[in-house]
Amino acid sequence: MLSRVANNLIWLDRYMERGNGILSLLKVNFYANQDSPELFSWTPIIKNFTTSENDFYTEDAIECIDFMVFNIGNSNSILNIVTKARENARSVQEHISRELWLCINNYYLYLTDKDLPRRLREEDPVQFLEDLRKHHLIYYGTSDVTQERGPSYYFMHVGKFLERVIQISDFTALKLKEIANTSDSLEKSFYWKNLLLSIGGYQLYLKTHKSTFNEEHIIRMVFQDKSFPRSVYYCVNKLNRHINQLIETNELEKNNLEFLLGKLESTIKYTTTESIMEQGLNNYIEGIKEDVRNISANINSVYFSNVN
Repeated sequence: MLSRVANNLIWLDRYMERGNGILSLLKVNFYANQDSPELFSWTPIIKNFTTSENDFYTEDAIECIDFMVFNIGNSNSILNIVTKARENARSVQEHISRELWLCINNYYLYLTDKDLPRRLREEDPVQFLEDLRKHHLIYYGTSDVTQERGPSYYFMHVGKFLERVIQISDFTALKLKEIANTSDSLEKSFYWKNLLLSIGGYQLYLKTHKSTFNEEHIIRMVFQDKSFPRSVYYCVNKLNRHINQLIETNELEKNNLEFLLGKLESTIKYTTTESIMEQGLNNYIEGIKEDVRNISANINSVYFSNVN
């Protein structure tokens, strides 16, 4: 497979995964901000997902959502993300199913409807965000049902799980900054709950622990749970599997990819929560992100001639 094609496939799923995560974060923060605006500001989200040159600032929820969904000056707006995903999909149409292409194209057309911004202002913003998220869920389902298993599928999933690890790490780091600013245990529990809701782990946590929010339990679930699809360990395990499938089909060279992935997977699997707390969760997260960047750079250096 041409490096350009593989690169576009990876970024197709990276963009769709990023968009889904941002929409989830916006929805959860909207609910939290309505109840406790003094605890759940919009500023950290805007700063985290925009460039440093952007001076956008407001605590108006609708304006923030509008900025994160429609603003073309924001590289991580949903409109820009879906536009980029569509461009990648269009350039590799012969490598993805027709249903998947139509799914992305229909989403783009939905987003560019001139009437859509009015719906945000006049209708329920939570339903508005849910309607957008449905397009991502349809994308995941369409990909799973219609995309043939082979190099294209594996490259797409490499992109998805790379993005998901970074996203989980970023979301957790965002909450840690807020937790560090309070000594109130109730406020801390609000932030942990907010994190679990943002990554879709709230219900699983309650089923598993049936208790108040315990920091060690949450860390173990978010980073080390083997069955939670949005735990870092689960994502790295899947990433390892798909990269090995690409190596077996001679789409990727071994190089030291297997070593880097094995090292990261072992680090996550065997590091105790006590050890994580000793080194500091922020340092632990930065170590994971650095390893993921090294893996991504390794793939680029041995395979891709261009970076998206």
